[in-house]
Amino acid sequence: MTTPIDVLIPAIEKDLATLPHVIDAVRKYVKHPIHEIIIVAPRKQRILDLCAKKGCRFVHEDTVLPITKKNIHYQSRTWDRSGWLYQQLLKLGGDKLCSSKYYLVMDADTVLIRPHVFKTGDKTVFYCRNWSQPEYFHTYKKLMGKSRSAKLSFVTHYMLFEKAKVKQLKQAIESKHNTSWHSAIMRSMNKSKQFAFSEFETYGNFLYSSEPGKMILKQAQNKSLHLSSPQISPSKMSSLTKSYRSISFHKRKGYHKSSKTMAK
Repeated sequence: MTTPIDVLIPAIEKDLATLPHVIDAVRKYVKHPIHEIIIVAPRKQRILDLCAKKGCRFVHEDTVLPITKKNIHYQSRTWDRSGWLYQQLLKLGGDKLCSSKYYLVMDADTVLIRPHVFKTGDKTVFYCRNWSQPEYFHTYKKLMGKSRSAKLSFVTHYMLFEKAKVKQLKQAIESKHNTSWHSAIMRSMNKSKQFAFSEFETYGNFLYSSEPGKMILKQAQNKSLHLSSPQISPSKMSSLTKSYRSISFHKRKGYHKSSKTMAK
C-alpha cells in the first residue's frame, strides 16, 4: 500500500492497560506506511513514558481545540459523558494535528487482530456494523439538515479520515449553524441521552451523501470482550482471528458516577 497515513489515538490514563497493544497492533496490521502515531491525552507521566517507549508523538489534549473538557457539560445525576464527547471532538480536530493527507483514528480500547487496508485506488474502506443508536441520527439531522444516507452503521471504533473532507464537514456545519462546529454539535445534541452524537456516523454519512461510489463498506467483525488484553491465550487469539478483525476491551462503567459523587 502506498498511501501514507498518520494514526491518531485519543487516550486517558484508564486506557494504559490496552493502549500499548493498540499501538503494537496498528504497526503490525495496518498495511500502509505510517508517518507517525499521535497520542492525544492529558499530560500524565505514565502516558508520556509510554509515548517515549513506543516512539509516538504526545499531544496535550488541551492544545487541540479552542475548548477543553472543562467547557463540556454532558452529564446527568448518574452518568458523566463529558470526556466521551470530548474525545470525539478531538478526533475531528485531527486535521490540524496530522501532516499526512489521511489519518486513521483508533479508539484506545480497540486492538486490530488481522491485516487492514484503508485505501484501494481512489476508494476508502470503511468498516461497518448493522446497528447503531437512533439518537446519533437525530443529532445528525439537526446538524446537517438531512437524514442519514447509509443503511449500515459506521460506529466500529476506528476510521480513516481525509483531512480535506474533515475540513469540508466542519465548514458545512459552521455555515449552516453560524457558529463554531464544536458549539453546533453540542447545541444539536439532546444532552439528556447517554448516546447523543457520533463522530464516526457523522463523518461516514457526510461522505456517503455525496460520494458513495468512493467508499467500500465492509463488515467490521469486531468482538467486544470484558477482560484485559494480556489475558488472551495464543490459542484463544488464534480462534478469534478466524471470525473477527478487531477486539474491543470496553470499560463502560467508567461513565457512571460513583455513589460518593452522586451524594454530593
